[in-house]
Amino acid sequence: MQYIIIFKKKANLPYDLKSQAAKNEVFRSVFRSILVNWTEFSCSFPKFVADGGLPMKRSILIILLLTIFSASYSQEPLVIKGMITDSVSGEPLIGASISVGEKSGTISDTGGHYILVTAGKVISVICRYVGYQPFRQTVYAGSRDTVILNVKMVRSVTVLDEIVVSASRYEQKLSEVMVSLDIIKPERISHNSITSLDQIILQTPGVEILDGQPGIRGGAGYSYGAGSRVLVLMDDLPILTGDAGDVKWDYLPVENIAQIEIIKGASSVLYGSSALNGVFNIRTAYPASEPETYLNTFLGIYLDPGRGEMVWWDKQPVWAGAQFSHARKIGQLDLVAGGNLFKDQGYRENENQQRGRLNLKLNYRSRKIKGLSYGVNMNSMLVEKIDFLMWQDADSGALRQNPQAISALNGGRANVDPYVMYHGNQGARHSLKTRFFHIKNNFPEATDKNNRSNLMFGEYQYYMKFGERFDFTGGLSATWSGTVAELYGNHSSFNNAIFAQGDAKPVKKLNLAFGVRFERYKLDRQVEYSNPVLRAGLNSQPFKYTYLRASFGQGYRFPSVAEKYTATSVGAMNIFPNPDLQSERGWSAELGVKQGVRLGEWNGYIDLAAFWTQYHDMIEFNFGVYKPDTVDFPTLEHVGFKALNVGNARITGFETTLAGAGKLFILPVTIMAGYTYINPVDLNVGEAGDTTENQYLKYRYKHSVKGDLEISPGRFTLGYTIIYNSRMENIDEVFLSPLIGELILPGFPDYWAQHNNGHTLMNARILYDVTAFMNAGLVLQNLTNKEYMGRPGDIRPPRNITFQLTFRF
Repeated sequence: MQYIIIFKKKANLPYDLKSQAAKNEVFRSVFRSILVNWTEFSCSFPKFVADGGLPMKRSILIILLLTIFSASYSQEPLVIKGMITDSVSGEPLIGASISVGEKSGTISDTGGHYILVTAGKVISVICRYVGYQPFRQTVYAGSRDTVILNVKMVRSVTVLDEIVVSASRYEQKLSEVMVSLDIIKPERISHNSITSLDQIILQTPGVEILDGQPGIRGGAGYSYGAGSRVLVLMDDLPILTGDAGDVKWDYLPVENIAQIEIIKGASSVLYGSSALNGVFNIRTAYPASEPETYLNTFLGIYLDPGRGEMVWWDKQPVWAGAQFSHARKIGQLDLVAGGNLFKDQGYRENENQQRGRLNLKLNYRSRKIKGLSYGVNMNSMLVEKIDFLMWQDADSGALRQNPQAISALNGGRANVDPYVMYHGNQGARHSLKTRFFHIKNNFPEATDKNNRSNLMFGEYQYYMKFGERFDFTGGLSATWSGTVAELYGNHSSFNNAIFAQGDAKPVKKLNLAFGVRFERYKLDRQVEYSNPVLRAGLNSQPFKYTYLRASFGQGYRFPSVAEKYTATSVGAMNIFPNPDLQSERGWSAELGVKQGVRLGEWNGYIDLAAFWTQYHDMIEFNFGVYKPDTVDFPTLEHVGFKALNVGNARITGFETTLAGAGKLFILPVTIMAGYTYINPVDLNVGEAGDTTENQYLKYRYKHSVKGDLEISPGRFTLGYTIIYNSRMENIDEVFLSPLIGELILPGFPDYWAQHNNGHTLMNARILYDVTAFMNAGLVLQNLTNKEYMGRPGDIRPPRNITFQLTFRF
């Protein structure tokens, strides 16, 4: 008897081998044929050998291999498939890992579906997803070769298990991140009747926003509206303007927020320039399984300030508006649409605003290609406003604008963000996200300030999860911006970058991370390189609810067009250009511990962090005499501010935070509170041990306390917010000069001496569920009618009250 094995390059098979199920069926058919004929083969094979068909040694080896092979396949392949969803909303969970025991398995696609191929009759299946309790189930296959297992995942109820994506650019538990990260939920936004997102971000411990410019733990002060050391993202894409590099807070969609994530510390490795001091990632919401419509209307009234001579109005100025959003699923399509109308008469004379905003979010999950989704996000706004720059004087003119500083603006903003994303079956994710961002500003009474800018951003990101031990993130990004402006000329810039980061779990309860980035920046004909910047961190869990972390991150920031080229004057204040301005660089390090806390049904955490930040070639606006070389004697026209690389700075300090939610003494209670201490030092002034006021970096508070408490008895929701800032240690000396200070801001030197004592601001709110779909609320801000100031000449709002109605159906 002869046995001939023939291999063909191509065979006509009755199967479509493009599908995994068909491949499994082919394998089963082949192995069944082998097993059925095994008895005949084993009986005939000895005779075949005896007849001289094969040498004895080789025949024994073949028999041994075939015996092992047949034994190993005595268990036929088993296919387990199904869908992984949220147990409450029914939403499909994308990227959930499902495996046999602790072995590697597969992940769910964009529709929540999965296919797991294994072997055996009794299978232990484990499913995991960030923010959810692990799912475990034993599958008894019996005689079946395919088992349908639909998994309903239950959300974890602890605050430490909140899902965040910004720290490492993939889903993690809050307890596992290696840097300080705070979360703002949409309920806090709606309950506080927020009309611009800077109002709620400002309530976060360690965060300051001074006249629209954000800073974290003293990392930034005030830079006259140009540049930002904090990168602001909307849906993971930069939303800073292409010319001034600043944030248009009123442009961000308050009406459709899933959550805001705040990273404290240098994050340039993953996010590039402008993430020198941290990141605000504003994530918009996707639709749930059921359609939902949100409508909010509000009316606010400014009450009289404490000093009667400051009142300039005959009747109380008001603000009013309405906002809405609608979210639903239509087959494979996710749709979210929203809008906002707002008008503010302003509490200061010749300061007002009216705007209208529309946004649309579309996401389509492909039927033909599992794991593929694509879509586009759009946002647009028209605005008319007059910003307040300088007061008339410190008394009756404190809330009246200097006529020379009045500048009406008519503007438009729009962004369009096409994207495509693919989730592979083995844990890989590919994403390509792009953004086109257009801004146009017209000044009818000062046409020389007209400007427009366009920004195009694109980023390809690759993420791969290798089992439960290693995660890799890498990508390429590019940004182009073009600016047309008489204020600072016509300019274009281009920068491109490559980055990578690995997160490993070498042993249980220990996470390690290391990342690197390299970026090239070109502004007109000038080219700069970032040099490789690094990031490293670790997170360990020595006890059940105790998490230790340490991190180090380098950062850099290329100067904005406005910082380098702005040449203008406002009243008696001049701004001069500096084309030779160089990039600023720095690093930050942190040690922290997060301790979980549980009191009955209330759970939260206490976080302690010590931090150290260092800057090199720090960019600050400095006052001085800047005359051209062609001028022999300076005049007042040559006196003003210019952005300079002032040298080195160091900021050290610590922060403690308490956060939690749940039932406490039978009532639902939510808490967010924190204390921040910073020691911001200019290393170029005085000796290293000097602690004079002149050595402190300008426009910083050494001590700050921020807290928010919310209690929900029955249909009521009661809330209280407190913000305390100590005195501002240092400002530009020119404002305190009896001569020039009085010329720029009349009355300011004496006012500052009397009022720079620190301030405490308190807000309160009460809301009531009228019906299941309607809520009425009253929000009172600045309860004690405290008079306080941000930057010089910028007195903040007096006591004010807001009435709002919210509908959800």
